[in-house]
Amino acid sequence: MIGLHDKARQYALKLLGYRGRSRKELEERLTKKGFSETVVSSTINYLRDVGLIDDRALAEALKREAMTTKLFSQYGARRFMLTRGIPREIVDSMFISDEKEDIENAKRLVDKKLRIMKNCPAEKIKRRLYNLLLRKGYSFETIEAVLKGKKFKEDLR
Repeated sequence: MIGLHDKARQYALKLLGYRGRSRKELEERLTKKGFSETVVSSTINYLRDVGLIDDRALAEALKREAMTTKLFSQYGARRFMLTRGIPREIVDSMFISDEKEDIENAKRLVDKKLRIMKNCPAEKIKRRLYNLLLRKGYSFETIEAVLKGKKFKEDLR
């Protein structure tokens, strides 16, 4: 039994060496690797006790990544965190609906993409930006507010 526990810990540490993982992600990976439920739970408890698994700290890092690097909307960031196995209660506690923050992120994303699409026709630029913002999780109201004020040909000169 001791050998299995050590192997499970080594595997979990290897996974954590690549990137931060939630408790749920580690449980799924250890189970998929073939470890028993008791070995998985003892490994997870050990890693939590030594401070290597902290879903709240991981959630804060993922939110920061989603909102600043990936320029997701709050909805998109929530979805991103949930797919990474962060419990819904933690995700819900991290967000306060703030449309101003979404609009600012959407504007930054549009300005960033406008630099790339210099030679495209205005209608094509608007369609691509609209679809990009939709994929990033922005609401229709936010998209309309951001794109309404843009004059695409003047922005590109």
